[in-house]
Amino acid sequence: MLTITNLSKTYPNGVRALHSVNLQLDTGVFGLLGPNGAGKSTLMRTLATLQAPDSGGISLDGIDVLKAPTQLRQQLGYLPQDFGVYPRVSANALLEHVAVLKGLLDGQERRRQVDSLFELTGLAAVRHREVSTFSGGMRQRFGIAQALLGAPRLLIVDEPTAGLDPEERNRFHRLLCQLAEKCIVLLSTHIVEDVVELCAHFAVLSGGRVLLTGEPAGALERLRGHVWAKTLSPASAPHPFDSHVLSTQLVAGKPRVRVLAESSPGDGFVPETPTLEDVYFAALQGRPC
Repeated sequence: MLTITNLSKTYPNGVRALHSVNLQLDTGVFGLLGPNGAGKSTLMRTLATLQAPDSGGISLDGIDVLKAPTQLRQQLGYLPQDFGVYPRVSANALLEHVAVLKGLLDGQERRRQVDSLFELTGLAAVRHREVSTFSGGMRQRFGIAQALLGAPRLLIVDEPTAGLDPEERNRFHRLLCQLAEKCIVLLSTHIVEDVVELCAHFAVLSGGRVLLTGEPAGALERLRGHVWAKTLSPASAPHPFDSHVLSTQLVAGKPRVRVLAESSPGDGFVPETPTLEDVYFAALQGRPC
């Protein structure tokens, strides 16, 4: 189990990136949802021991991460948001190189893990190609392969599906679900659909604070009967229900507004089935859900 207790971080320029963050994660995929600048990457980097917090604590299966970062690194896999690769180096050579850096010095065991990870990520047929020639999805799968060297207990993936086409995104989701059967997967994203499809538990982070945590099903149930929608004309003037608006989206070129209210806001509104996006926007607005 990964336990995060009262974690805070303020950068030298005065930006307070984390405010007393408390979370508890067990085996499976845990979604960390939030807008750009919410503090997600700061939390990821702190958990990966790439930077120290100002205060608070982190423990993984009884290991005090801040006192024994080397022990954590031996059980950590990390795929950052920007995963760089060496040019003109094959995937096979690069994965072998990373394996040596991770301490896999026994050649037979190293080759066994490398072969297994290329099979797991579906890259065996292209392992001798240069990684710089890979598509975005292939590169992300290679990133997972390097993160899994050493069979980590904690796998951190930061915005892994941004920019992927639907097919690669689905492939990546299936891979994460498979991995989550044996380890803790912390998925940082601003894509609500990723959390819907992958996560049994999630948290909403904004301004460095945890606004909401729980199970998606429970959060949706609390909004049931309180979400209403109406399609407006493109030239619609502001309405008195604007203070209740969760989101406005274009549907067939017309704005469709979704609001949170105890009862119908007025003529033309119909009840809607809540979505996790409604939960997300309600949390960001400080609305109970």
